[in-house]
Amino acid sequence: MKKAVRNGATLVVADPRKIWLTKLAKRHLQLRPGSDVWLLNAIMHVILEEGLQNEEYIREHTEGFEAVAEVVTRYTPEEAEKVTGVPAEDIVATAREYAAEKHAAIFYTLGITEHACGVDNIWSLSNLTLMTGHLGYESTGLNALRGQNNVQGLNDAGANPAYLPGYQPADDPRIKEKFAAAWGVEVPEATGYRLDQMMSGLHDGRIRALYLIGENPAQTEPNAHHVEEGLGHLDFMVAQDLFLNETSSQHADVVFPASSFAEKDGTFTNTERRVNRVRKAIPCPGEAREDWQIVVDFAKALGADWPEYRTPEDAWNEFADLAPLWSGIRYDRIEEVGLQWPCLDRDDPGTPYLHAPSPARPNGKGKFYPVEYQPPIEQPDSEYPFVLSTGRTLYHYNSATMTMREEGVVQKQEEPFVEMNPEDAEALGIEDGDWVRLVSRRGELEARAAIGERVYPGLVWMALHFAQAKVNWLTHDVGDSLIGTPEYKTSAVRVEPIGATVKPAAR
Repeated sequence: MKKAVRNGATLVVADPRKIWLTKLAKRHLQLRPGSDVWLLNAIMHVILEEGLQNEEYIREHTEGFEAVAEVVTRYTPEEAEKVTGVPAEDIVATAREYAAEKHAAIFYTLGITEHACGVDNIWSLSNLTLMTGHLGYESTGLNALRGQNNVQGLNDAGANPAYLPGYQPADDPRIKEKFAAAWGVEVPEATGYRLDQMMSGLHDGRIRALYLIGENPAQTEPNAHHVEEGLGHLDFMVAQDLFLNETSSQHADVVFPASSFAEKDGTFTNTERRVNRVRKAIPCPGEAREDWQIVVDFAKALGADWPEYRTPEDAWNEFADLAPLWSGIRYDRIEEVGLQWPCLDRDDPGTPYLHAPSPARPNGKGKFYPVEYQPPIEQPDSEYPFVLSTGRTLYHYNSATMTMREEGVVQKQEEPFVEMNPEDAEALGIEDGDWVRLVSRRGELEARAAIGERVYPGLVWMALHFAQAKVNWLTHDVGDSLIGTPEYKTSAVRVEPIGATVKPAAR
């Protein structure tokens, strides 16, 4: 993105914070957390009001447009400014630029999805993309920037309770029959639990055991005190990881020493669907082993009659044989350069642009979804007057189980901090570097105040990386009604000054 801007591209950033990229952006749409639907509907309102939509694309390649057009007529830029805080003239300018530019792409991250209305946010972005026809060719599309490495590949391979490998519906009888024949077992009738359902299942008896691979839910899941209480109810937990973390050190009965990216062979898939080879650079240390070997041996110890995999390539071939969109991707074809799925056979060069020449739905039509704004679950009030939003920083990776062990990274960022606007800090008598207490309906923590203009008055922001001050002690666990993604981005808190630049002694 930085290179694109240097080469003349226009960058618009929509974010409640002044992130680093806003320095390069032509425009920063500093919206209030949870007001995405209002902003996007207002942008579409302008596009339709000024006749900037792609009529030919809508007619030939979409369905349901009229319902969205009817909804967005009520979302004017002027009213959007009241809800989002984004000036109406910035909304109008962004709508005109996006609609007029042939090569216009949308990239989104967890700031869009980590809301109780996360699916609505994605539908709104999809509506905007379809309305302008920015789909199916170079430098366009609706593009998810994944939160961790190879999330795309993990989903492709079936790490989703609603799908068998290759996004094949787990409730389709023909699909289940195909996998049952290949695997020699009956595919279960019921689909599995989502992560949020697993966490609630810790408390109602549905989940009695957990097998965690590279996860730290005691730190990364919302309402973390509640999660830790649930983990205490488990009969048994296996943790497969590189290092002990907040979850495994307190709750695991067995720990399997796993392998890092540099200690394994296999494939990673990036955000443009490109399947790339990964090659072992160094051997696994000590008793650590490659993850696939651990999983296969564990399954066999439980009595599973799994085939004798010799290499990760054997596992990939089984996946590609059963997943039609990957059937043309084999290791000998990606020795030097990866291939993008769909890739249907060995002669297929792969698919650089998804949804070309038309959307990849069975009828070839992209579907519009009318979306109405729904406010965040938890609103600030007199007792908890601030909105807390959470995220990550450049220096650390997730729960920092790895990065807090690296001296250079720790020198950059070791202590928990909370970003505050100078106006709020002055009102509370807080100076930059002071320790403050954040309190929500679910817990409290202490962190240093980082005072500056990155957040607007009334908003505080904190990263999830710090085990000694878990921000998820504060967040609530109400999630999206369709997919369960928690609303990490909007919780109500109060800020209490402690007043010392040296952290107070633990009580």
